[in-house]
Order: sequence, then C-alpha cells, then structure tokens
Amino acid sequence: MPLLEPEPNALRPAATSPAHDRVPDKRAPGTPEPLRGDLIALLGAEKVLHTISDLVAYASDASPYRFVPQVVVLAEDIDDISAVFSYAHGKGRNVVFRAAGTSLNGQAQGEDILVDVRRHWAGVEVLDGGARARIRPGTTVWRANATLARHGRLLGPDPASALACTLGGVVANNASGMTAGTTRNSYRTLASLTLVLPSGTIVDTADPAADAELARAEPALCAGLLALKAEIEAEPELVARIRAKYRIKNTNGYRLDAFLDGATPAQILRGLIVGSQGTLGFIAETVFDTLPLERYTSSALLFFPTLRDAAAAVPRFNEAGARAVELMDGNTLRASVSVPGVPADWAELPKETAALLVEFRAADESAQRAYEQAAAQALAGRPLVAPVASVSNAFTRDAATINGFWKARKAFVTAVGGSRPAGTTLITEDFAVPPAQLADACAALLELQARHGFDAAVAGHAAHGNLHFLLAFDAAEPADVARYAAFMDEFCRLTVERFDGSLKAEHATGRNIAPFLELEWGPRATELMWRIKTLVDPHGILAPRVLLDRDPQAHLRGLKTIPEVEAVADPCIECGFCEPTCPSGDLTTTPRQRIVLRREMTRQPTGSPVERELLAAYGYDAVDTCAGDATCALACPVGIDTGALMKDLRRRRHSPREEWAAAQAARRFKAVERAARLAVAAADRIGDRLTASVTGAARRAVRPDLVPQWLPHLPGPAARTLPATQKADAVAVYYPACVNRIFGEPAGYRGPSLPEAVVAVSRRAGRPVWIPADVTGTCCATIWHSKGYERGNALMANRIVEAAWGWTAGGRLPLIVDASSCTLGIGHEVVPYLTADNRALHAELTVVDSVVWAAQELLPHLRILRTVGSAVLHPTCSMRHLGNEGRLREVAEACAREVVVPDDAGCCAFAGDRGMLHPELTESATAREAAEVTARDFDAYLSANRMCEVGMDHATDGRGYRSVLLELERATRPEAGRG
Repeated sequence: MPLLEPEPNALRPAATSPAHDRVPDKRAPGTPEPLRGDLIALLGAEKVLHTISDLVAYASDASPYRFVPQVVVLAEDIDDISAVFSYAHGKGRNVVFRAAGTSLNGQAQGEDILVDVRRHWAGVEVLDGGARARIRPGTTVWRANATLARHGRLLGPDPASALACTLGGVVANNASGMTAGTTRNSYRTLASLTLVLPSGTIVDTADPAADAELARAEPALCAGLLALKAEIEAEPELVARIRAKYRIKNTNGYRLDAFLDGATPAQILRGLIVGSQGTLGFIAETVFDTLPLERYTSSALLFFPTLRDAAAAVPRFNEAGARAVELMDGNTLRASVSVPGVPADWAELPKETAALLVEFRAADESAQRAYEQAAAQALAGRPLVAPVASVSNAFTRDAATINGFWKARKAFVTAVGGSRPAGTTLITEDFAVPPAQLADACAALLELQARHGFDAAVAGHAAHGNLHFLLAFDAAEPADVARYAAFMDEFCRLTVERFDGSLKAEHATGRNIAPFLELEWGPRATELMWRIKTLVDPHGILAPRVLLDRDPQAHLRGLKTIPEVEAVADPCIECGFCEPTCPSGDLTTTPRQRIVLRREMTRQPTGSPVERELLAAYGYDAVDTCAGDATCALACPVGIDTGALMKDLRRRRHSPREEWAAAQAARRFKAVERAARLAVAAADRIGDRLTASVTGAARRAVRPDLVPQWLPHLPGPAARTLPATQKADAVAVYYPACVNRIFGEPAGYRGPSLPEAVVAVSRRAGRPVWIPADVTGTCCATIWHSKGYERGNALMANRIVEAAWGWTAGGRLPLIVDASSCTLGIGHEVVPYLTADNRALHAELTVVDSVVWAAQELLPHLRILRTVGSAVLHPTCSMRHLGNEGRLREVAEACAREVVVPDDAGCCAFAGDRGMLHPELTESATAREAAEVTARDFDAYLSANRMCEVGMDHATDGRGYRSVLLELERATRPEAGRG
C-alpha cells in the first residue's frame, strides 16, 4: 500500500439520512452471478460495468425516476448489440438503452441490462454537400450542427438540451424543440435509419433491397406490419383520428401514422421507430435530410401584462413568418435571474407578467428587413409593458443579446428547477393543445397548479401550442406523492377531455404518462399499440414499462428522493447538460454522476455495505480523476461547479502532514521552482525511459495522486534567465508564469523562448513590457488551489497579489500573464483566499491575458511578414471562462491562412500536473480531438497555455503544440527565421 494512501471515510458526507429508496445492502457486491460472468465472457471485461458504484452512477437521469440496473454494458458496435439481444432472449432478461440520459420521463432507465450507447457511438458524415448527414446515435445535436454549419446547413430538431442530448435519443423520443414544430422534427426529416431488431436482424431502410431482405429474415413481421396497415386503412374514423392527432405535436405512444405514410414494411418501420423510446429496436445509424442555416436573425423579447395577452399575440407572429415564438410566464422569468447574463431586475417583474421570445430567421438581409416589417405590423396595437428598466420590447440583430434571450429560455427546466426547495424531486411535463386554445390552456394549467399547492410556472413553444411546466414535491413524503398523483389524474383529464390535446408533445410517453396512454388514444388505438409491441418484440426484451404499462399507478413507482448534499451541488436536478464537456466522462464519472453518488451515500445508513463500497470507489472515480476545470459550470444552466466540490473533497482527505508540506512548498517556492527546472533538465539528459521508471517507483511508494509520472513529449527546461527588460519605458508589466519559467518549448522547436517572444513582439509593436526581477518564487496559486491545499493556496494567493500590486505601481500598469490558466487564477480564483486588505489591492489590478494583449494592443501596430498555410488551435478551458477564445483565433488568423478549431475540441484534462498524475485522464479526454487533429497535417499547432500544449502533444504523438505568441513573433520578425 502506498505510504500516503488516503482514508476513504474522509469523503463520507457530513450528514446522512437513511431513505426508503436507498440501495439495499444485498446490492453492495454489484452485478450478481451468473449475469456478470456471462456478459464478461460474451463481450469482454472492459465492456461490462458491474460495481455498485457503476450501477448507482447509471441509475439516475434527468427524469424524476431512479432504477438501479443489474449491469451496464458499454456496447462498441452492432455485434455487441446483437450479442446482448441474443443473451436476453435466451435468459429471459430485459434491455434498456441509454445515451445522454437527458430524457425527462425515465426512458433511459432499466432494472436489468442497461446498454450505454453514447461512449462508442459518435460520428458525423456529411453527404451531398450537406443536404444530408449520416449521424451515429451517440452524437449530440450540437456536435452534428457544428459540422453541418460549415456547409450552411443544420438539423431540423432543436431541443433545448441540444448541447447534451444525442441523435439516437432525439429520434427515439421524436424530440423537437423551439422551432421544429410538426414539420421539422425527426419524423419529417429522417431520411433513413439502420435498425437492429430485437431478433438481431439488421435493417437499413435506405437499402433498395431492404424489404426483400427483411421479408427473407422476418416474414411474420412483414406480414404483420402490412396486415396492421390494411386494418387501419379500412377504418375511416380511425384514419381521421390518427391524422387529427398529429396536426399538433404529439409523441405519446407509437406513431400510428407510420402505417398511413409507409407503403412497405421497411418504410413503416422507419416511421414506427421514431418516438418508439427504445421499445422496438436499436437505432444504430441515422441519415437526416438537413435544412438551410438561415444566418440573418432578428429577435425580440416582448413583455405583456398577462399570459392571456401574450397568448393572444402568438397567431399574429405565426402569420408574419416567425421561426420561433416562445412563451415564458412571470415565475419562469423571475427564476431565470439565476442564469448568468439574465438581467437582475427580472427578479422584480410582477407575477402576472409574461413574455414572448419571437425570432425571425432569413437567408439574406433583404428577407430579414421584410420579416422585421411584418413583425412591426404584428406588434401594432399589442399591449406591451416595460415593468423593469432592462425591458426594451424591441427587435434586435445583436448576436450577444439574442444569445442572452435564448439562454434564459433554454434554461427553463434547470433555472426554475434549480430554485426549487432543497430535497424535492422535480417533474417536468409537456403537453400540446391546438394553438387557438393556448390562452385557455395556460389559464387552466396555472389554476390547477395553484389548487394542488404547486408553484405555478409555465413556458413553451407557443407557436405550436406546446407548453411545459414543472412540479416539485418530496418523494419521501407519502402525502406529497399523493398530491402529485391527484394533480396528474386531473391534468390528464383536463388536457384530453377539455382541449383534445397531446399528453406528451415532445418529451415522449415515458414512465409517467404510460398509464394515461389509453385516456388520450382510446381503447382501439391503444390495443393497436400493444399489438405493434408484440409483433416487433414478441419476447418483450426491450424497455418494458417505458411506453406501455397496464398498471394505473406505474407513474408513482421508482420516484427518486433528492437528499441534501453539499451546498454547491444541492441545486442539481441531474439534467446531464454538464456531461459532454466533462473530460473524465469516458474514463470514470461525470459531474452528474459525482453528485448522484454523493446523494446515494447520503441515503445510506453510516457504515452500510453499500456506503463502504461507494466510498472506496469515489476517491479515484470522482475525486482524483476530476480535472477541476469548471467547464461543467459553463454548461450547467445554474452554474454548478462540481470541480469546486471535488477540490474541497481533496482538501478533506489531506493529512495535517500533507497540508504542512504544501504550505512549506508555497513558502519556499523559489527553491521549489529552481529544483523543478533542474529536475526537468536532468530528465531531459537521461531520457524518458529511465525518468519514467524512477517516477513510477516513487508513485507506487508514495501515492499516484501526489507524484507526477514522467511522460514522453514533455519539453526540456526553460532558459535559466528571463530576457532583460527596462522598467522606464514599459507600458505594461509582463508576468511569465512559473510553468514557462520551468518548461521550455516542444522538442524540435528552434526559436526564441515564450518570454523572449512576448518581449520582442511587444517592443516591435511599440508597446514595451517589463519583467520584474523578483518574479521567481511567485505563482498564481493554482498549484495549491487545484489540489485543495488551503494554507498553501492562501499563502501564495496573497503573495502574488501583493507583488503584482507593487510591480504595477498600485495598478497603474496592466499585468500581462502568458498562461491562460494563470490569468484566470490571478484575475479571479485567488480572490476568495485574500485578506481584506489584499482584496482591496486586487480590485485595483488589471490582469490581462497575453493573447488578449496581443490581439488588442499589438496586432494593430504589427506588420505580418510571413504566414503559414494552416494552423490548428486548442482553445483552453481558462480561455472559455475568460471569454477569450475569439482572441486566440484572431491572433492565429494573422499568422495562418487557414485556421481550424476541431469540432471536438475540449478540455485536455492536463490541468496543471493532473495529466501527469493520471495520464489516463488526458488520454481519454483528448481522444476525439486528437483523432481530428491527426487526421491531416497542419503547419502549426497552437494554443495559449504550456501544460495544455504538453497535454495535446502527448495526445497527438508529439505534433509540437506551442503558444500562438511564438507564431506571432515569427510572423512579424523582420528577418527570415526559423521557429
């Protein structure tokens, strides 16, 4: 055992409250035998997740339900899917698919075999110049659209969760979103798909021979589908009812119109699979017909005195050609102030206020002007109000303002849900009514919510009569569950009997509407749906109880409690928006899973077998392999920084001896810095293999999370001395980060060091900088902050601020920092750890990233003398937090004729030295970006942080990533040179 192995119990939650839905003790060993052994023998150990920590992590999704699977399978290809289907047939087991886990009704939860179809199922292939796209099911909508945007195209479905939800789930639920309506959704824009039926038969509906092959493989299925088609078409009243149900948005039950729209079994299957929620087969691949990307946008957020006034204005905007008309009531608007960028004075809006977000999109400016004129006419005579100062009620073309509108609208679930009372479960419902009845439906819904004691809030896609609302209640209290049940009974009757609406407009049936399917569709259509299920999945192996359930109380089964955890994480509603940006998601756990596991620990009695197993795994799976980059906070609509929680848990594990040593390192950092540089120099001389052997032995003896592993492609040492500068004529103070004082440039690079380049290019632009003589021994404090060392962090944070205040003459000169993470550290992250006096000093500082300095202060005064043909960029996480990504591209575009940011660019997870403590973390985090980068050659590989450059070098087998400022210096150097 390593010398400083941490004590798992240090991670135990401060308070536990045994809950009725806690995982029982008998589940502590994880997947039982023979299931575990069978699947490992069938698929391989690396594809089977079986510990109780794995199972709990996958038990929760964005829905109000929680079901712990027996096992999780990481399927890599269709062969794996077919093998699991065959096993389930033979053993009488059930299978549920899970991709992003953003479904709101429990469709991605199973109690037996859960198959992860996200991790190995991403990919986009553009077809026909962008007119179509072949997309794998684990690809997010955002990622697919990023690729299509280069061709001036996009997908029709545009759910609010586009950043996280995957195309497999979008098709399986027929999710639509803000603008899709009934004409741009998956049912209407899916050209074809490749499907694995429960029998294992593979159907590519685009194949001209699809029906012939299907008839050979599945004659009974083909005959049954055609018989159902004939039966439906023989009943004119049923045909009329089916057509009427899909004139408004409807995802409740199977798409019966597939039998009216499809002429052959393969065509019928293509339609049936859309919205089938994983109950009829596995969607292995999709081909979408794409739509034009209309880049000319005009939007307005229009405020009305009441919901009825807002709803009455919707038809006018529809007639004017609006692409989107989104409704938000007063409670929704007020809750949105928790979203960064939303005006704070929205908190003061009257409760009766409502708003419409109206957007027009056009192919050119002429069409845009015509839409704006039509919008003005639609507004004439409307009763607009401006209750707070930030309200303008004006159309704008400003992209930043429009993005702010949409950010507030798309955060409905998490912003309103995030402000719910602590410990309550959140239910997200959506329904649709004929648009002409929107105002009456809003009024009836709000009255119903108030009568049952729920906070009244509503938002939705008003153009399509599609409304969303939230219910928060305590699933641990039987009376509260009964209140929810009574509401649902009355709500479903209201929607069907008064408005003839859809109980699910775009979220799909799921577990909480399955018991009400017959209420909406009637016995005849519901019977047809049961027959469809039996025909396609005769053994019932796929997703039982997800879409069809005869239990009238099924929606009350498996409701999850939400125990209180650490304050930073407590607002989490487990929506999963954070997961695509998390660098450890394909290695260990995601931010959502880290919180889910904390909650299960809190549900457990202290010392229970399940708690012991969870604590034992949590150290590595959650704490050690968190990069701490806080990109999860950027993706989370309520800004939860799970990385901050992990840093705090690292702090809790520290022994007094470790804290003392860390503080001593901060106190004597000048000596530490010199020793580190000498160590790098020594390693550079003796070679990678021996150095890796030495560090490996030290890691085994001490602890892997404390001793870095030497890696190939680590650069040699920095120059012993920094370039000479003059204070007298300097217009800024230049602070070379400690990492650039320790590490040099990549192997094979010939040219000035980064400090030399910054000094030279600044002088060249007539903006000379000064490097203080006493920078050695100072640091931005991130070294200690990222590891949770409180004393060392506070010591260095105060030291750097005091020094910077003196260097900059009390803040009169800007402080230029040449590593983006250090800019973020000095500019923002040190503040909570400063003394009151030093906070005052910090407030007087102007901390500027060197890339921003170059873009704003240097480029206008420089002559570009030479450029490279192509450059690929790695924007850093810190740049995302600082909002500087555009500046990186600006500088790069001055130096290269082609600049590429990979679609899969994300956090490299090197995180200072974490990529050396856990190399597997960086390797996993960078795999997709590295695949894009290495698929072609570039003339330059550029970034803005030395350790991120090292991480990307490691990921791309030594491509030679370096600072964009080195390339700027080369591009503007008066004489030809190498670099």
